Amino acid sequence: MSEKELYSQKMQAQLDEWKADLEKMKAKAKKAEADSKIEADKKIKKLEGKINDGQEKLDELKAAGDEAWKPLKSGFESAWSSIKSGFEEASSKLK
Repeated sequence: MSEKELYSQKMQAQLDEWKADLEKMKAKAKKAEADSKIEADKKIKKLEGKINDGQEKLDELKAAGDEAWKPLKSGFESAWSSIKSGFEEASSKLK
């Protein structure tokens, strides 16, 4: 076998190894994408829950009479703050 043929075989073997490594990387990337999607879906569900909680609290506040809402205000602000921080935390992890 000539030196050229040996060299070509060596280079082909390297290319074949790189191709195999590339396929492994693609498989890992697909898995990571799936894992990331699952995690993102969980976070989105959590965000939807936070938004629903916020809407319920706001609806309670709106439904309260002019004088009755004042005692609800501090509880609402506390709940709203908790919802806001939870929302911000979850949404920042999605970015």
